Amino acid sequence: MTPPDPLLLGPLIAQLRLARGWSQQRLAAELCAASGAATLTRHEISRWERQARVPGDRWLRRLALVLDAPAGPLVEAAGRSRHHGPVGAGGSRSRSALLALAQRWVADPHAPLLVAPARWGTRPTPTG
Repeated sequence: MTPPDPLLLGPLIAQLRLARGWSQQRLAAELCAASGAATLTRHEISRWERQARVPGDRWLRRLALVLDAPAGPLVEAAGRSRHHGPVGAGGSRSRSALLALAQRWVADPHAPLLVAPARWGTRPTPTG
């Protein structure tokens, strides 16, 4: 099974969310609280993680704040994701990659998943 591409925004959001032990519902609630908007749902988080949609700059800034992550890597990953385009018919591969990430986290919640916070700003090396 191919691991998710840490250079794309969807897998990065999923990784950061899972590292905090949050559900998509919890991330949506935290984003609503930080933004004062009550319109973001877990369905939108799912769309972001599946690469069906890419959040705009406003939500990227909120994601960085809520997930306690630097905004730069999120913005860069969003740009790559926009260039990459939506998942489309191959979406099952993205879903299986996210499931693999979740299974790794469940097996060992303290193990690094894809990108260690100390490595922000560096390009991750591929893992086998």
